[in-house]
Amino acid sequence: MKKFTYILIASIVLTSCSQQQEQARKPISHSSGTFIKESIERNKILVASEEKIIDSLIKNDTLKQYIASNKGYWYKYETKVDEATAFPKRGDITYFDYEIKDLKSRVIYTKSETKPQIYYVDKENIMMGLRDGIKLMKKGETVTFLFPSHMAYGYHGDDKKIGTNEPLICTVTLNDIKLDTQAKN
Repeated sequence: MKKFTYILIASIVLTSCSQQQEQARKPISHSSGTFIKESIERNKILVASEEKIIDSLIKNDTLKQYIASNKGYWYKYETKVDEATAFPKRGDITYFDYEIKDLKSRVIYTKSETKPQIYYVDKENIMMGLRDGIKLMKKGETVTFLFPSHMAYGYHGDDKKIGTNEPLICTVTLNDIKLDTQAKN
C-alpha cells in the first residue's frame, strides 16, 4: 500500500509539472488620455503665470525696450553693437560670461561662479534659452534674457541652486566668436 501511495503521489507531481504554465496576464491599460490632458492644462497654467510675471517686469522697466523672441522668451540689450558684424552660427566657437538671477533679481549664480564659457554653437548641450539667445548676439554685446522655466532648466532645475519650474534672468556678454578650424560638420 505504501508503494502504491508513493507511485500515485509521484505520478500526480509529474503530471502537474508537465502541464503547460498559464501565460502571464497582460496589464490592464487605460488609454483615456486623462493624465496627458491634465498635464497639458497644468503646463498651460504654469506658462501663463510665468508670462504674467515676466510681462510685469517688462512693463516696470521703462528705460529699456524688450524684444519678444519667436522661441518664447524676451530680451533687452545692455550693450548693443550697431556695426554690421557676424552672428554666431552652427559650429562657431563662442566665448561668453553670464550671470543668472531669479525673477526677483536675486543672484543665483555670479559671473565668477559660471566661469567664462566656451560653447560650440549647436554642437553642445546648454540651457535651451542660451542655446538660441547666443545666436542673436554680436561680439561685444551684453544682453539680458528673460527665460520662462521651459526655456531655462524646466521641471528638473539644475540639481543645485535652480529649482523646479524656475523662470530666470540671464545677463550674457559675448566676448568673442571664432570659426571652428577643426570642424567636420
